[in-house]
Amino acid sequence: MVKHNNVVPSGHFRKHWQNYVKTWFNQPARKQRRRAARQKKAVKIFPRPTAGALCPVVHGQTLKYNMKVRAGRGFSLEELKAAGIPKKLAPTIGISVDHRRRNSSLEGLQANAQRLKTYKAKLVVFPRRARKIKAGDSTPEELATATQVNGPYLPILREKASVELVKITDDMKSFKAYDKLRVERMNERHIGARAKRAAEAEKEDKK
Repeated sequence: MVKHNNVVPSGHFRKHWQNYVKTWFNQPARKQRRRAARQKKAVKIFPRPTAGALCPVVHGQTLKYNMKVRAGRGFSLEELKAAGIPKKLAPTIGISVDHRRRNSSLEGLQANAQRLKTYKAKLVVFPRRARKIKAGDSTPEELATATQVNGPYLPILREKASVELVKITDDMKSFKAYDKLRVERMNERHIGARAKRAAEAEKEDKK
């Protein structure tokens, strides 16, 4: 018999866990299959870069991520205009375009315009027909030396802020940061009352 006020034992020990174990023995074969697919795609899109179209540098959304830079959806029309690239030509030469994007800062606009200019300077445009070279196509010498870019090109790198080393002075050692913060908080709290008192004093002086 069960004694005392305990939980009624109800052990569920027949789970047949062997039936629910999942294995990934196909992992090495999948790796080979992905590699073969990448090589096949590279041959298919030759001489275009394997990484796809060029994307702009944008900042992440929200206060948590906005200090990080990442690849965006496409260049804005303002950025294309600043780089001197027509918006209809851009997709044909491997540049992604997002007509809805707006530039909120001058620094971002200039950085992406410079990115486009660098890309344009390195760009090799193959003619549609080998014997019929049109305006804007690269020269035969450039075409002969052109190679397919594998992996990311013009990678997005986050610049690290440089640290300036300063010698610690006696004033720095004697400075009390906590006391300063308390005083400034008090000044901020009393700024309205002090301004009102000063205005009343000025009015009294005029009388």
